[in-house]
Amino acid sequence: MKAIVAVLFTAVLTENFVLAKFLGICPFLGVSKKLDTALGMSVAVIFVMLLSTLVTWPINAYLLEPNGLDYLQTIIFILVIATLVQLVEFTLKRYLPPLYRALGIYLPLITTNCAVLGVVVLNVDRGYGFGDAMVNTLGAGLGFMLAMVMFAGVRKRLESADIPDFLKGLPISLISASLVSLSFLGFSGMAEGMFGAH
Repeated sequence: MKAIVAVLFTAVLTENFVLAKFLGICPFLGVSKKLDTALGMSVAVIFVMLLSTLVTWPINAYLLEPNGLDYLQTIIFILVIATLVQLVEFTLKRYLPPLYRALGIYLPLITTNCAVLGVVVLNVDRGYGFGDAMVNTLGAGLGFMLAMVMFAGVRKRLESADIPDFLKGLPISLISASLVSLSFLGFSGMAEGMFGAH
């Protein structure tokens, strides 16, 4: 149980895909202007991440590795992710049109969101069993959501801040993102103290 909690805690905080590994930056900067779109995008990413791991882990463990086809991992993983994103896009368009319109171009970009591909590749590289892979994926998705929600709050505050003209827009967003990212460095020492080096 302690190992599962360590995997989850590590994925959410110390190895946060956005703030520590710098994966998924495009939606992080593009969709975090409003809390509702940040949450909607996060839920869609978590859903795609979990489904991707659910599908790719058995394919890798029972088809690719036993037959020496490891070199096809990236291609197979991308095809699975692209298919799942199409499923999510169709579902949102049909049942949640306002969220579908709010996410706009960023929804199809989940296909090329390196955080989604990163988590399935990381699960394989670390040799996680199915349970650990799913926990790590959930943690990565929750970490993505945490980063998105936090940054949406920061950007909301920036709207009413007195910012010099030369820093308005993307420059202040990048500075703010780097400061939020730095705040997550403190969790690495805390995690090592609680769980030992993972």
